[in-house]
Amino acid sequence: MTNDVDTLGHTITMNLSQAVSLVAGVLGILIMMLTINFLMTLAALVTLPLSVIFIKAVTGYSQKYFKEQQVKLGIVNNHIEENYAGANIVKAFNNEDIVIKKFKTANEELCVSAWKSQFFSGIMMPIVVFVGNIGYVLVCVLGGYLVTKHRISVGDVQAFIQYLRNFNQYTSQSATVVSSFQTTLAACERIFEFLAVEEEPKDKKNAYDGAVEGNVSFNKVKFGYNEDKIIIKNFNLDIKKGQKVAIVGPTGAGKTTLVKLLMRFYDVNSGSIKIDDIDIRDFKRSALRNNFGMVLQDTWLFSGTILDNIKYGNNKATEKDIKEAAKKARVDHFVSTLPGGYNYILNEEASNVSAGEKQLLTIARAILADPKILILDEATSNVDTRTETLINEAMQNLMKDRTSFIIAHRLSTIRNADMIIVMDKGDIVEVGNHKELLAKNGFYAKLYNSQFEAGK
Repeated sequence: MTNDVDTLGHTITMNLSQAVSLVAGVLGILIMMLTINFLMTLAALVTLPLSVIFIKAVTGYSQKYFKEQQVKLGIVNNHIEENYAGANIVKAFNNEDIVIKKFKTANEELCVSAWKSQFFSGIMMPIVVFVGNIGYVLVCVLGGYLVTKHRISVGDVQAFIQYLRNFNQYTSQSATVVSSFQTTLAACERIFEFLAVEEEPKDKKNAYDGAVEGNVSFNKVKFGYNEDKIIIKNFNLDIKKGQKVAIVGPTGAGKTTLVKLLMRFYDVNSGSIKIDDIDIRDFKRSALRNNFGMVLQDTWLFSGTILDNIKYGNNKATEKDIKEAAKKARVDHFVSTLPGGYNYILNEEASNVSAGEKQLLTIARAILADPKILILDEATSNVDTRTETLINEAMQNLMKDRTSFIIAHRLSTIRNADMIIVMDKGDIVEVGNHKELLAKNGFYAKLYNSQFEAGK
C-alpha cells in the first residue's frame, strides 16, 4: 500500500495538473491554427491518429510490465522492512548471506520488470516525434502550394509552423504523462483489489447497545476461515455469568478462533453465539466489544506515556483510577521507579520496557476497562514465576463476578477454573473441572501429565 498510494498521490498532485495544462495548451493552439488556415490544420492533424494508434499499441503491451514492476517493488520493500526489523534474528542465526542472496534475486526481478516497462514507455516519445515530423513535411508542402496560389502569405505559413512546433511539443509531453499514468493505473489495480475485499457486515437497525450480565451460549457453531475448510464443527456450550472457563488443547485446536468469534471479529458460518440470550449479531459491534476486556499473549502498546497506554482501556478514567488499576496489576511499583513515573514515554515498539513489563501494563489496561466478560490468552506467559504468582492473585480478584475465558497452555494455571473446555481439531472433546477431567484419564489427563513429564 505504501508505494502504490504514494504513486497515486504523486499523479494526482503533479501529473494530473500537467495533463490539464497539456489539454488546455493543445486546444488553444488548435484554435489559433484554425484561424490561419483550415486545410493546413487538417494536414497537421492527419498524423495525430497515427500517433494515437502507436501509443495505444505500446501501452497495451507494456501495461503488464508496469503492474509487474509494482508487484516486484512491493516484494523488495517488504523483504527490506522485514529483515531490518528482525536484524538481530538474522545475525543470531548467521543468515546474512541468505538474506542478501534473496534480496539480490528479488532486486534483479524488479530490475528486469522495471527495465521492460521503462523501455516501452521510453520509445513512445521518439515515435510521437517521428510521426510529428511527418506533419511538418505535409504542412510545408501544402503551405508552399497555397503560397504559390496566393491563397496564403509566407508569414502565415511561418506562424503556422511555429504553432505546429508547439503542438508537437505538447503531444511529445503527453507521451511522458501517459507513461506516468500507466504506472498509476498499475498501482490503482492493486489498491482497488485491496479495497474490494469484503467488509464487515454493517450493524442491524435498532441493534442492541446496552450492557450485559455475562451469560454466554454457543449453539451448533460451525466456522472456517475458508468455507471449504471448517475448523470448528457443531460447537455447543452454556456458560453462566461469573464462571471461570478455561479453554485448553493442542496448537491449532481452535482456542483463539473461538475467542475471535465471541468478539465478532468473524461471523460464524452457521449456528449462533448468544450473550444473555441475545445473538451477538444483533448487537452493535461497539456495544458488544465494550463488554469485553482482553489480555493477549502478544502484547501491544502504543508510543506515548504509560498513563495513556493504561487509560486506553477507559478514556474517561481519572488518574486515581489508573493508578488503582496499576496497583491491582502489580505494576505500580515498577512504574514509580521509572524516570517520570506514569509520564514515562514508551518508544514506537515499546522496546524500552521488558516483555514482562509490557504484559503487566496490558493487564492494568484490562482491569481499568472493568468489563463484564474477560478474555485472557495466556496472560502470564511473558512474566517470571514470582510475577506470575502476583498476577494470578490480581486476576482472581479481577475475575470475581465476571465471566472469564482463559486460554491456557500451561495447565497448572487453570486448576481453579469452574469449567475446563478441552478442544481438539475444532471440537469439544471433554468438559469438566480439573479433578473431574483427571479422574476420567482422557485427553486432558494426557495433556496435563505430558507437561509435567516434559518438565522432569
